[in-house]
Amino acid sequence: MSGEVRLFRSVKEVPPEDYYTSGRRTCAGCGPALAYRLVLKAAGPNTVVLGPTGCMYVANAHQFLTSPYAVPWFHTQLGGGGAAGIGTAAAFRALMRKGKRRPEEVNVIVFGGDGGFADIGFAGLSMGISYDYPRLLYVLYDNESYANTGIQASSTTPWGATTTFTPSGKVKKIGNERLKKNVALAMAAHPGVRYVATATLWPPLDLPNKVRKALESGGPSFIHVLTPCPKGWFTPPDLAVELSKLAVETGLWVLWEYENGRFKLTYRPSPRKHVKHYLQLQGRFAHLTADKVEIIEERTKKEWEIWEEMDRTGKLMIPWTPPPGYTENA
Repeated sequence: MSGEVRLFRSVKEVPPEDYYTSGRRTCAGCGPALAYRLVLKAAGPNTVVLGPTGCMYVANAHQFLTSPYAVPWFHTQLGGGGAAGIGTAAAFRALMRKGKRRPEEVNVIVFGGDGGFADIGFAGLSMGISYDYPRLLYVLYDNESYANTGIQASSTTPWGATTTFTPSGKVKKIGNERLKKNVALAMAAHPGVRYVATATLWPPLDLPNKVRKALESGGPSFIHVLTPCPKGWFTPPDLAVELSKLAVETGLWVLWEYENGRFKLTYRPSPRKHVKHYLQLQGRFAHLTADKVEIIEERTKKEWEIWEEMDRTGKLMIPWTPPPGYTENA
């Protein structure tokens, strides 16, 4: 860390100013929009925002000459978020070094979705996180599908979810058969990375404080944020925060941080709730039978043995569990 980080101790300490405001066309109850607001509240006004193509680009600045940003923002191509972040941070550094801009601390935050960072832009993100630029933060807002183009499956879509590309039907009753990619662990494996974390919309101060830590880490940083999507998850718009809370309390979304080479859980559900409490609220899992829900529960239980071990030792491990139907001789 570059000095002591001022963290929020209560919601009363969160600044009232918004740097992600009105002028957008997000869906009611949009999880990514809530995440944008929290991230920018924590970052403050001396921030530049970049956004690869995705649902939040279309909803925030695609039409009607409006923008919800009270800070500078510009759009990058879908696979260009990593390079654009590095280029922007390098430009500020060069201008200040040459005396063409007064020395100051400028936050460069790149928001990417499943495509922007987990899939199409993954290589660029990997490149970007390997550079040693301070106050450069990459944020993956993960609504677990390609929401911009019709709710197609991505590599972060969870096992068993129905999407337009993985519909549940007579041939494939399960829906999506791939296991969800853990992008944050992949970023933590990069040599020299200063700060990596996971977050969601609950607990209220978890995401803002992790943003503060990331920006003060002195180097490249990454936060993977689970952001419920009413359209893709087939949920009422008023459940975004409740779903975030249940994702954490059932252990399906693990809150952790990897800071200067040491892993730490930042929330431990006690007791951990059964995954059915989270899954049953979402239409995308409505086709799952009780035995399939138990598969998810057992997998989650096994994975938490690894998460607990990582927290105990502070070292990175891969929480691998076998997919359904796997045998040692397969």
